Amino acid sequence: MMKFNNLGAALSLVDPERAAIVDLSCAPPRNISYGAFETLAASFARGLRKRGFASGSRIAVVAANSTTYLAIVYGALRAGVTVVPVNYKLPPALVAFILRDSAANLVFTDEARRHLVPPGIECIDMDNADRSGAIPGFCDFGDFDTIQPAEGDMAMFIYTSGSSGVPKGVIFSHLGHLWALHHRTSAASPMAQRTVVAAPLYHQNGLASSQAALGSGGTVILLPTFEVEAFARAIVDYGVEMITAVPTMIAMLLRRTDLVRELDFSKVRLVRVSSAPSSPELIADIGRIFRNAKVVNGFGTTEGGPIFFGPHPDGIETPQMSVGYAHPDVTLRLMRDGREVEDEGVLEIKSRAIMMGYLNKPELSSTVITSDGFYVTGDIFRRDENGFFFFVSRADDMFICGGENVFPSDVEAMLMRHPAVAEVCVVPIADDIKGQKPVAFVVKRQGVDVSEEEIKSFALRNGPAYQHPRRVYFVSEFPLAGTNKVDRRALAERIAFAT
Repeated sequence: MMKFNNLGAALSLVDPERAAIVDLSCAPPRNISYGAFETLAASFARGLRKRGFASGSRIAVVAANSTTYLAIVYGALRAGVTVVPVNYKLPPALVAFILRDSAANLVFTDEARRHLVPPGIECIDMDNADRSGAIPGFCDFGDFDTIQPAEGDMAMFIYTSGSSGVPKGVIFSHLGHLWALHHRTSAASPMAQRTVVAAPLYHQNGLASSQAALGSGGTVILLPTFEVEAFARAIVDYGVEMITAVPTMIAMLLRRTDLVRELDFSKVRLVRVSSAPSSPELIADIGRIFRNAKVVNGFGTTEGGPIFFGPHPDGIETPQMSVGYAHPDVTLRLMRDGREVEDEGVLEIKSRAIMMGYLNKPELSSTVITSDGFYVTGDIFRRDENGFFFFVSRADDMFICGGENVFPSDVEAMLMRHPAVAEVCVVPIADDIKGQKPVAFVVKRQGVDVSEEEIKSFALRNGPAYQHPRRVYFVSEFPLAGTNKVDRRALAERIAFAT
């Protein structure tokens, strides 16, 4: 039996006075109790119903993180309304595409992002929210009879970033993600602590972390956007015990040696990096800064859901860079050349939380969901003799240089061993002879100098010749996609424009 009957009602109400959210999107910060948030979410559900939004209707949110944002999501889900959290960092044309493709006929937005909403779509101004997070004139306070979702009911459309083309709407099953939340809110959940959320709520990392914390009785320290200093100070000022973030966010914090020296992160007990590949060097650096914290290398995908891996059933300690052992309630397999293998291949998953498909794209959906119900992640993993899984690379990141397969993650892992390299990203460029060849973008460690030739020489000494970067570009920071991951496409375009 599942703990909750609706994603929008998935709140731990054991203590209604307990702090649910500390909202840093306004000054002074809002402190919202569980009881107050319960009332607020119900008021948005009633407001939607009062305006004729029935089960199956669709609304969108184009805004920075806030209590109001979360209450809109929770209220809509209670009312059976499908929510579309929109990546506002996309170009306006792509935001307009998402709103058309999703058929959202009401958009909640803030003034800073109002210009992204095309004319003709009704907007509700979130900047009018009061100190409780309610929007006067929209919220309707009172009891609300939360709907019981049925099999096949759609909870949300989360659009992929579109870094390789037009965004795709990933359809979340209400019951499937209720199942996932049930697993993430057990009595021993680490989310029942103070958790900082700086990742955007339109991304699974931010939204799922908030849901897990609120379902576990934890407190969400919510930042409107990710900014390094605000993130670091929130961790210390509010006694954050758990951090979940994209590796790039943590790497940017570690580069701020002034903050690292000034601030005391000793209250942090768990750091979970996920949503993008990490490195042993980054994991080690995190351990040195967050000296009392366990550092966990996590994995999940928008299409495949947040539940893939867990601890070993025999209590064997998870190796440092492993993402874990197959979760007991999911089925995983590795595929290579059309057959299942034991050692290394493309990871496929079957669970209740995998997507229902891509919105309005049945043909594309059929290419990533197999006839026997597995989602094809496109990620290459290896499995060791104890059954632990390790991320290798994205299958579609692989390129061929002079007939040899090159995985950018392999080259990056090798270059990260150089003492002057803080961060690195490898992308391919076209070559008349080799077909494609690797180039590297490097962020140097503070106070350390290194030349392009030194990096290239190091690569030749420590890896096969075909993997060594033909050019090395030094940058102060990497461009980020809307999900706070490194934007590889933008880096490749820099080279294209320069040649």
